[in-house]
Amino acid sequence: MYAVIKTGGKQYKVQPGDKLKVEKLDAAEGKTVKISDVLMLIDGDKVTVGTPLVKGSTVSAKVVSHGRGPKINVVKFRRRKNSRKQMGHRQAYTELSITDIKSK
Repeated sequence: MYAVIKTGGKQYKVQPGDKLKVEKLDAAEGKTVKISDVLMLIDGDKVTVGTPLVKGSTVSAKVVSHGRGPKINVVKFRRRKNSRKQMGHRQAYTELSITDIKSK
């Protein structure tokens, strides 16, 4: 059984036992979070597509860790104008371990 969930403005295909990095969530390490934004459930040949969400279904995940991704350099350069701007960015993330998928 696997599901397609939405969190942090992105969609992820998950099944129990998966580990994934999502946009930062406000939950302490070791806590369990429930994600109720389930877009689709697949259980063998049975496919349930939500309109837009599957009612009564949740995905449980355990927060493994929090961190920051690799540094991305942003450079704005205009030729012949003596203008250059350089910035960096590191995106914060939460690593989740999917424990259970429940449907009604």
